[in-house]
Amino acid sequence: MDEPRRVLILASTSPRRRELLAHAGLQFELEAPDVDESAQPGEAPEAMAERVARLKAETVAKRAGPGRVVLAADTVVVLGGDVLGKPRDVEEASAMLLRLAGHTHRVLTGYSLRCGDEIRAGVEQSRVRMRQVTPAEARAYAATGEPLDKAGAYAVQGRGGRFVESIDGSRSNVIGLPIEVLVPLLAGFGVRPS
Repeated sequence: MDEPRRVLILASTSPRRRELLAHAGLQFELEAPDVDESAQPGEAPEAMAERVARLKAETVAKRAGPGRVVLAADTVVVLGGDVLGKPRDVEEASAMLLRLAGHTHRVLTGYSLRCGDEIRAGVEQSRVRMRQVTPAEARAYAATGEPLDKAGAYAVQGRGGRFVESIDGSRSNVIGLPIEVLVPLLAGFGVRPS
């Protein structure tokens, strides 16, 4: 006899994360985490992504009640040693895209799964190579508004995908959740696709 399915709560307001979980056949509820996502002084990008994901999961788990599985994530784009967050405006989005153009950057997604005292957390990395982008292309793309709520100022699953030459690693990780890693971990928590 199969054990009963546990309720999954996604601690995120990201439409991309919702879509990735839905496409994986997972049912879930949503809860906004409302935490400070700022880097701490001297914090490595990997440590930051995992710390913020853990904080989001912990915050939502306190409100969720027993027996519920909370999934949280934090995605950062790293070029050299610099973390590129979400751009503040169209000008910053255009400038960020031009910084990434012609280079390979890393996309790190910290994740945290929590149910009671049981926690699984880690960081998944993908390497993304961007083609050369002209200033006019960058301005036109930024003006669409698509990059304004995205780390690194582009959406690989949207119009920004045309600037990507290659991805080494998980594509879903670049979008915001390393589904290939999370589906088996969720199964271990009793959360399976329907």
